[in-house]
Amino acid sequence: MAFQAIWVLVGVFVCSTCVKGSSQPQARVYLTFDELRETKTSEYFSLTHHPLDYRILLMDEDQDRIYVGSKDHILSLNINNISQEPLSVFWPASAIKVEECKMAGKDPTHGCGNFVRVIQAFNRTHLYVCGSGAFSPVCTYLNRGRRSEDQVFMIDSKCESGKGRCSFNPNVNTVSVMINEELFSAMYIDFMGTDAAIFRSLTKRNAVRTDQHNSKWLSEPMFVDAHVIPDGTDPNDAKVYFFFKEKLTDNSRSTKQIHSMIARICPNDTGGLRSLVNKWTTFLKARLVCSVTDEDGPETHFDELEDVFLLETDNPRTTLVYGIFTTSSSVFKGSAVCVYHLSDIQTVFNGPFAHKEGPNHQLISYQGRIPYPRPGTCPGGAFTPNMRTTKEFPDDVVTFIRNHPLMYNSIYPIHRRPLIVRTGTDYKYTKIAVDRVNAADGRYHVLFLGTDRGTVQKVVVLPSNSSASGELILEELEVFKNHAPITTMKISSKKQQLYVSSNEGLSQVSLHRCHIYGTACADCCLARDPYCAWDGHACSRFYPTGKRQQEHRSRMGTMNTFKTLMTMLYPLEW
Repeated sequence: MAFQAIWVLVGVFVCSTCVKGSSQPQARVYLTFDELRETKTSEYFSLTHHPLDYRILLMDEDQDRIYVGSKDHILSLNINNISQEPLSVFWPASAIKVEECKMAGKDPTHGCGNFVRVIQAFNRTHLYVCGSGAFSPVCTYLNRGRRSEDQVFMIDSKCESGKGRCSFNPNVNTVSVMINEELFSAMYIDFMGTDAAIFRSLTKRNAVRTDQHNSKWLSEPMFVDAHVIPDGTDPNDAKVYFFFKEKLTDNSRSTKQIHSMIARICPNDTGGLRSLVNKWTTFLKARLVCSVTDEDGPETHFDELEDVFLLETDNPRTTLVYGIFTTSSSVFKGSAVCVYHLSDIQTVFNGPFAHKEGPNHQLISYQGRIPYPRPGTCPGGAFTPNMRTTKEFPDDVVTFIRNHPLMYNSIYPIHRRPLIVRTGTDYKYTKIAVDRVNAADGRYHVLFLGTDRGTVQKVVVLPSNSSASGELILEELEVFKNHAPITTMKISSKKQQLYVSSNEGLSQVSLHRCHIYGTACADCCLARDPYCAWDGHACSRFYPTGKRQQEHRSRMGTMNTFKTLMTMLYPLEW
């Protein structure tokens, strides 16, 4: 193929350029949509030739399915090959609601349809799905069968109101997570889009939400994601974390600035007994900072959180939180990736509370008495074994958290700086997925970064003790022909596949294409793709276990000899 020949000729020069650093590092291999198809490592699916907004994805690796929510449709695709014939449910908004939506002046194409915004696994046989319903949100249960071979995919319940579960406006994000058949959602709860809430619904207990129209809790938020994260060994201490950005008024009370935030609540929170009735009594939030410190001191902030990815480990405290950030400045444009230790996030939530004091309402660290149990603690957990419900919390705990939901300290990334910064580019990052790879020479984190021009960059993070520490763009792939911005990415390390959606459709891309780096050992080694190694005959997938490991170990002598030579010739590279 043409791109292979180009790679063989220019690979060494591209390597050198990338390592030395550039505000716009170039990918070692760039594949157009057609070239990517030629590699036989991608599949594409689109229901029609018209944009349908395929942004909601739910993977089920046990049943080998991936569920897709789009405009008026819910799809079940084969996770191994999404281009195979899908199972499909047509779920439009009612004709009456569509007409009412148009009469209210909403966009007939991008507003007055049923845009699916919630797909959650309810139990082993059913999904719970919600759509915007032409600005009248609706939810229902969908039977997906017990096994993939059942080929069952149908709505088998009456639709119910989706208020408090899905935003009215499909262009306003709804984020959700299902825990023990209870739905936790963050969305705007009203037609006008003025009442933002984090809500627990679909519950046999009482519904609970954030304090209404209280800017101390939520101030014009734009929700990004939600995750359940353990906190210690007691399951009652687990928290639901919500990631969002919000507009906050500065000290002059005239200018609003965008800040990225993390909030958390206890899933077993049932609200207060006398105060905060049916409201969260464990809601806390903290600012998430991603910034670059200039040589003369000031910080340049990447204010706007776009996406997060949790790279989990056996120990929840060592979980890494990757975030994509962009700038809200009209002067400075750019994207950044910041990485946070979950332990650092938890330290901030266990630290001092913020308190406003003085005529200018300056934020200071609260120095008064902290009531017991500490605000934000879950009932029935390791620190409150004798309190089974939040209704047993003393009044001073509930009053305190109502007035002090913000933590004083901000959450900073590892090394207090971004892992990746892009400025002066003609694109910005929109989505992220991360894979942990055991390579021939160690363990690497490989980042897959979606852009607003319909491409995915595959970036390897080099170890900090490497002479060429930093990051390299191994590939940039056009996963959508029309350069539609990427709206969602899901990764399956088990299947070694990446699933990417846009308004145009859905693409499935293999995590590796070792053969594209060329047919010589030099090409394979210089690529520095941790998925790949020279096996003595070709650049092929590296397998770190079993018989294949022994086979590669015997062949690595050739590669190591080559590395020694390249260290002498290109010290920056090796």
